[in-house]
Amino acid sequence: MTTALTLTPGRDPDGSTVLRAVGEIDMSNVDTLAAAIDEQVAAATPLVVDLRAVEYLDSAGLTVLFARAHQIHLITGPLLAPLLAISGLTQLTTVHGLGDEPTR
Repeated sequence: MTTALTLTPGRDPDGSTVLRAVGEIDMSNVDTLAAAIDEQVAAATPLVVDLRAVEYLDSAGLTVLFARAHQIHLITGPLLAPLLAISGLTQLTTVHGLGDEPTR
């Protein structure tokens, strides 16, 4: 059974291409996430992936983000920020969160 994940492409006021994710990211829907990122990256690099409304991210989701770290920037909230830092993803790509400066 696929876990609920909504992916919405768009643009920020500054013109950045953004992919907003809402729900949970796990092994049941990472192919959808990977395809959406790849499609948006074809139009704009770096792509901003907004994870603020993601409630769960497993290792399969991290693998998708790691594989595309050189093509994406991330926005995170307090729930995922520690996971992204501990995993080392913040060392590979720009991560914005909680209104502070990017970690890279």
